[in-house]
Amino acid sequence: MIRDFVMTSNKQLTTDKIIFLDRDGVINRDSTDYIKSRAEFEFLPGSLEALKFLKLNGFTTIIITNQSAVNRKMIPEEELAAIHALMRDTVSASGGEIRDIFFCPHRPEEGCNCRKPKPGLIYQAQKRYQIDLSTACMVGDSAKDIECARSAGCGCAVLVRTGNGISADKILAEKKIVPDHVADNLYEAVRWLL
Repeated sequence: MIRDFVMTSNKQLTTDKIIFLDRDGVINRDSTDYIKSRAEFEFLPGSLEALKFLKLNGFTTIIITNQSAVNRKMIPEEELAAIHALMRDTVSASGGEIRDIFFCPHRPEEGCNCRKPKPGLIYQAQKRYQIDLSTACMVGDSAKDIECARSAGCGCAVLVRTGNGISADKILAEKKIVPDHVADNLYEAVRWLL
């Protein structure tokens, strides 16, 4: 049964089942050249099914993503918005739902607080939706995602092996950060969560 999410006047979500997802390498194929257009955006196998299962099981899905291609002048913010609209529309047509998308447009050297591994984007989502982070889960393909989840105080952090997931092991081991689970892809991560 699909659960509709009704928001209260202070925007608090009526479910405590919150999942934060990285975008590139988790939902769609990543690229060392960045995803700069709708034509370059390609869903990973199983990701649409995973997003559908999340909705069917009462999860609220929020995207947390670094998109430095914006400040690198490789993609205008309008095209990023169009990519996100395409992603949301396709997810919705497949039975899933993305409640919101928080992105950091900054390059690493800009030293912002919103670029993962810093937890600024998760804190923005927490403030907007009054989220209890201790019950939230973050799924990502890089060490930055897992470190971000730990810094923000998320109750669960899952590493997927798509995207940068394989190289993340060494970085996480060096930092002594351990994910709660490692899955081959988003579909398997969602199966574990459920």
